[in-house]
Amino acid sequence: MDAVEITSQLDAAAEEYAFPDLNNGYYYAVDARLHAYRDARRWALIVEAVGYSPRAGNLTDVLHVFGNCLTSGEPGSENADFLDRIDNWDEIEDIDAPETYRGTSIMIRGRRIEVPAEHGDELIDVFRRLVPEHRELLLADETELRRRIPADLPEIMRLDQWHHPDGERPSESTTFRQLADVLTTGDTGLYAPDAPPNTHWSRWPESGTL
Repeated sequence: MDAVEITSQLDAAAEEYAFPDLNNGYYYAVDARLHAYRDARRWALIVEAVGYSPRAGNLTDVLHVFGNCLTSGEPGSENADFLDRIDNWDEIEDIDAPETYRGTSIMIRGRRIEVPAEHGDELIDVFRRLVPEHRELLLADETELRRRIPADLPEIMRLDQWHHPDGERPSESTTFRQLADVLTTGDTGLYAPDAPPNTHWSRWPESGTL
């Protein structure tokens, strides 16, 4: 494997709209995380993008899965990579005022969460308030992450923030060129970002606007 193989797969996914777009007009950006896995022969990269889709009616963690060792499916996201997080959606959205909060507690993956929010608050604001304390409930657990990659493939890097491409191809992004070098060599020191992170939801104002 080499870096060109990796960035070429990411570029191909971007051309098919299968690479994560944090400005996705159908999802309000909430949170993100990146995972890199490798050994001497295999590599995998998973980018999580948590967002709120009013059309889908849930807060969803979308896993974008890439690699040369996928155990099922193709690079990008398939239906089972869309992980809805809220169990009691019908209780939290005000039916008379769509996309606003009814004021009840939120059930996330079987756990009831009290949110510092009031009836009538915008749902996207409510969900973003979950992140500081409850982000691990929103992001993928190990079972979810390993669904399409080998269980024995070591994770060598996890990023909670990075500089994500905004319009350019992954191969034109310093972040993903460096990550490709890390995946090729195993040397995590090759990841040396030269731009500030931009994965916080506030940096993607066009997300969810369609």
